[in-house]
Amino acid sequence: MNTNLPEQYTQDYKYLNNQIEKIQPKWLNEIRNKAFSNLSKIGFPTQRKGNEKWKYTNISKLAKSSFSFESEESPYIPNKNFITNDSDWTNLIFLNGKLLNNISNFQKADNNITISKFTDALKNPKTSQLIKTHLSKYSQVESDGFTSLNTAFINDGILINIHQDTHITKPIHISFISHSNETPTVSYPRILIIANKNSSSNIIESYIGDSKIDSFTNSVSEIVLDDSAKISHYRLLNESDNTYHIESSRVTLKRNSNFESNSFSRSSKLGRYDLKVNIEGENAYCNLSGLYLTSGNQHIDNFINIDHIKPKGTSRLNYKGILTEKSRAVFGGTVWVREGAIHTDSIQSDKNLLLSEEAEVDSKPALFIYADDVQCAHGATAGNIDAETIFYMRSRGIDLETASKLLINGFANEIINNVDIPELKQQLEKLFLESLPKYKLDF
Repeated sequence: MNTNLPEQYTQDYKYLNNQIEKIQPKWLNEIRNKAFSNLSKIGFPTQRKGNEKWKYTNISKLAKSSFSFESEESPYIPNKNFITNDSDWTNLIFLNGKLLNNISNFQKADNNITISKFTDALKNPKTSQLIKTHLSKYSQVESDGFTSLNTAFINDGILINIHQDTHITKPIHISFISHSNETPTVSYPRILIIANKNSSSNIIESYIGDSKIDSFTNSVSEIVLDDSAKISHYRLLNESDNTYHIESSRVTLKRNSNFESNSFSRSSKLGRYDLKVNIEGENAYCNLSGLYLTSGNQHIDNFINIDHIKPKGTSRLNYKGILTEKSRAVFGGTVWVREGAIHTDSIQSDKNLLLSEEAEVDSKPALFIYADDVQCAHGATAGNIDAETIFYMRSRGIDLETASKLLINGFANEIINNVDIPELKQQLEKLFLESLPKYKLDF
């Protein structure tokens, strides 16, 4: 690999170390130092040959660019209308990786949930031990340069610990805002979520931005669901056309746990969502849905993986893309059924609408089965609107443009309708359905 890292990363790492090395516990400093040492060895995945995970996504320009961790720009307070939230929600709002206490309201959280910045949680022996037990235990630092980079800069991360038998109906919303006007900036969101036995919650991750120049969001999430825990997880990527976004998310499911994920990607210069779910308990269930809309020269890469390790697991994977103009999308989805994971039930699907001759999608679903007595299927499609359906609708008096829009909306609505939070669903309908390009199928 090319390990010629921009000097800015080394400078920023040394600067951060000087600020926090004597404050953070020894074990956390060791995690960060090991991560940066690993990054210096493996670099970023820029090579084209033998790099199957990044085969269709070229990050060479990102890898060569310099971004400042400590921006000297004047203070910026985002308009709250810019952020999808509700006063009844627990809202945590970050700007370039730093928590904005003045407009966040996580103090309102239920007493049966612990929500804390790492810097505060590390001062408490109980929450410090919780972070030590789980942090960086699920993310692949050794093999992923971007995860190593994020881990090296762990500081103002967020801990969410949902206590046993706690059922939270109001969403916990984490908003990460990227903003660069003068200096190209980088932020390192870090999330650790622990759902204890028989708990349930709704969690929203939003990545939004209005950067006028290049910015870089490098995010890592680790989510652990104990026995019979449930999380409904929503992720929104809606940054600017000047933002690079690389996110790695690792989810671990124990016995009878339930993880439902809905991912929505609409805007970024280059976006990559690397999600892996490990089914480590019997009868665990995950349902991963995604909708991505690309336009202009945008590039979206969804790398979604499910690993069935224990028997009787169920997984559903359903991603849909709508591509216009010269944009490009990548879908790589792999399901493993390990030896002994009998009675696994898994279905995987990726479907794409190409509304321009210049748009391109690379879809590569894969299924590896090492156990008997399983039910598994996968498939991928890419194409334009179905001409026969359009002909039928026109024969019923619907004009061509309206018929095309109805079909595109129906295609997208299958994923949007999974959202059970009314305020979020309404916002997603505006972002996706109302922003769809005017289009009519040419015969």
